[in-house]
Order: sequence, then C-alpha cells, then structure tokens
Amino acid sequence: MSEITKETTIGEALRIKPEIAPVLMGMGMHCLGCPASQGESLEEAAMVHGMDADKLMEQIAAV
Repeated sequence: MSEITKETTIGEALRIKPEIAPVLMGMGMHCLGCPASQGESLEEAAMVHGMDADKLMEQIAAV
C-alpha cells in the first residue's frame, strides 16, 4: 500500500484508502469526485478549506 502524504492528491488518497472519504467529507471537502480532486493535493485542499493540513493528516492516519 502506498503512503498518503500531504502531497498526495485527493483522488490518489481515495484510491489508496477509500475509507477516508467520511473524514474528508466531515472536514468540508464535499467534492471528492470533482475534477479538482484529481489534481489538488491534500495540503492544497486543506488550505483552500481553511483547515490545518497536519490535523487533516492525523485524522487520515487514524482511519
């Protein structure tokens, strides 16, 4: 299994670990299937949604 990092795109992260979808949705990332999710990193998405990328990564790791 590949490691999910801040540089991983949302689309890649969901392919690696689909069970993180509720975590992302719970943090306001409701467009998981939109074209932007295929090119936007988790860190970029966190910034756009006004959240701390480290906190997001902690929640993803906990799944």
